[in-house]
Amino acid sequence: MDGYLMTIIDITRTLAGDSLVYPGDTPPRFSQRDAGLYLISELRMSSHSGTHIDAPIHYLKTGATVDELPLSHLIGPCRVLDVSGAGSLIDAADLEGRIDGCKRILLRTEFSQCSVFREDYPSLTPGAAHYLISQGSLCVGIDSFSIERFDCDGSVHRDLLGSGCLIIELLDLSRVPEGDYTLVALPLKLSGIDGAPARVVLLEEDGGL
Repeated sequence: MDGYLMTIIDITRTLAGDSLVYPGDTPPRFSQRDAGLYLISELRMSSHSGTHIDAPIHYLKTGATVDELPLSHLIGPCRVLDVSGAGSLIDAADLEGRIDGCKRILLRTEFSQCSVFREDYPSLTPGAAHYLISQGSLCVGIDSFSIERFDCDGSVHRDLLGSGCLIIELLDLSRVPEGDYTLVALPLKLSGIDGAPARVVLLEEDGGL
């Protein structure tokens, strides 16, 4: 029987005490103690620390919480688009003709190499969000702090989440070329919460053995 090799590409940012934090969020704090037979750690962080997934309730203040998200939106074929030439605002024109029916879109921006906060991080314009909605997007991910600009009114989040398009933020796409992959994005199953850190990977088929 023919077989195949699969490459697993981890696109999750490592969570640590010095991780990138959106202004106002709780910085991650970890402490570990020796309990005799074992070590155990205590964790404190925001629900949107590191690579994370937004649930509709985050901006809509109603609807699904992170434990209720349809995993079918977060697992399946996806496309990585290199929009690093778009600068700080990614518009519909940067996406048009490049999606080809794919329902899960990840955006690689020039922020992929950044390790400090800046207010002009790359984000979507309302027009780009509307274009993704018109294409039936199930989820959209970005490697910057937020899908929406720093001085936002929340409309991009509300439009996407209200249409059923889930949002993944602060990915690490620095080593990922534009192309088609299989996405696996699994948020922590936190009851009643607006979002959660997630382990996100891409699967790439290498061919037959």
